[in-house]
Amino acid sequence: MISAQESDKLFREYRRTGDKALRNKLVENYIYVAEILAKKFAGRGVEYDDLLQVASEALITGVEKFDPEVGVQFTTYITPTVTGVIKNYFRDFSRAVRPPRRVYSLSSKIKTATSEYYNEHGVKPTIKQLAERLDATEESIMEALEYRAPISLDSRVGGEDGEGRLYDVIPDSSDKFESFDDSESLRSEIAKLDPTEQKVVKLRFIQGKSQSEVGRALGVSQMFVSRAERKIVEKLRKSLL
Repeated sequence: MISAQESDKLFREYRRTGDKALRNKLVENYIYVAEILAKKFAGRGVEYDDLLQVASEALITGVEKFDPEVGVQFTTYITPTVTGVIKNYFRDFSRAVRPPRRVYSLSSKIKTATSEYYNEHGVKPTIKQLAERLDATEESIMEALEYRAPISLDSRVGGEDGEGRLYDVIPDSSDKFESFDDSESLRSEIAKLDPTEQKVVKLRFIQGKSQSEVGRALGVSQMFVSRAERKIVEKLRKSLL
């Protein structure tokens, strides 16, 4: 990896000449940013390879547009840029896989019918009972049930270390190590964390593992990892920013 000073020189030279070889060298140097962000968003319904392609294309565009005269490091500039492109990709992807109107309508009816049946009988209805009640086929009921209704982030969930909100067990996209400059100061502050926190940093932000995978590796719950992650980021933010 080239130094920040050399990177600045290459960007200035590229801005002056438009040499594609210089652009490619810069892209190769910062491709790790695309890889890290693609890993962070993987496992949410889109394959990692697809996310890496999207992130890489955004990185190339970022290299072509970056102006070193703005006075910020390229990593500071490109991280929110790539993140925004990935989020837009997820938005467009979700629109593309939106269920047909008939399925959405049936899903709403199933929710009402299930509630009514439970109030009447004290148990939830079977697929067959829902089909009979709504005059629909069992196949269509099953298809509609595959689409989950939105869930509040304030919903209560249980874990090995107690009950908490759903918010506590999902990654917070605003809490990113990539928002900090790649510097010796960051490495120094990470070294001050306790051993467990350092393991969380290594597994989550270097190896790109999910919170569940980190939890299994450390023998703790996903909720514990999520809370530790937020605590770590806040510590570093106060120390560095």
